[in-house]
Amino acid sequence: MTEPEEIVRLLRAHEEGDPGAFSRLVPLVYEQLRRLARHQRRRGPQARSLDTTALVHEAYLKLAGSPGLRIRDRGHLMAVTACAMRQVLIGRARARLRSKRGSGSDPLPLDEQRLPVYVEAEQLLDLDRALDALRRNDERLAQVFECRYFAGLGEEETAEVLGVSLRTVQRGFLRARTWLRAELQGTPVTSEG
Repeated sequence: MTEPEEIVRLLRAHEEGDPGAFSRLVPLVYEQLRRLARHQRRRGPQARSLDTTALVHEAYLKLAGSPGLRIRDRGHLMAVTACAMRQVLIGRARARLRSKRGSGSDPLPLDEQRLPVYVEAEQLLDLDRALDALRRNDERLAQVFECRYFAGLGEEETAEVLGVSLRTVQRGFLRARTWLRAELQGTPVTSEG
């Protein structure tokens, strides 16, 4: 059995409730997951709060705890893992902001070392909120953006994962970026705009 066939077989076994299938799958895609984590970590200081291995493991724990998770193939696995990594980073950004705002501890003086990390965390949360708003408005545009921006997938890979044409991905990514930019600047538009 070829590696892609084995990946699909293990994904199906996981979906059907085999408790060890996901654990047997990870070694087959581990280096790809590490590349994906490195891509996520290059996004900013908040992503660097976890090393590559820790981010892969956090995403693994998140996905392994979902026995009914439906994943079609390797590309779809990478997109779903990128979303899990994004959720891990968002959770850490929220925790960092809670810590900044007190969270039961003594006030910390602002210094130049801490401020940029908090600014980055707030920007990541703003992007997350805008992406949620885009998802409510147009699920496909949000998926295209996540695959391209968070998963670091190329246009062709994104088209394959989402089962759409290359041109649909190209147009969708441009529309999603325009929509998100407007949302982040406080001038929301519809996905048609």
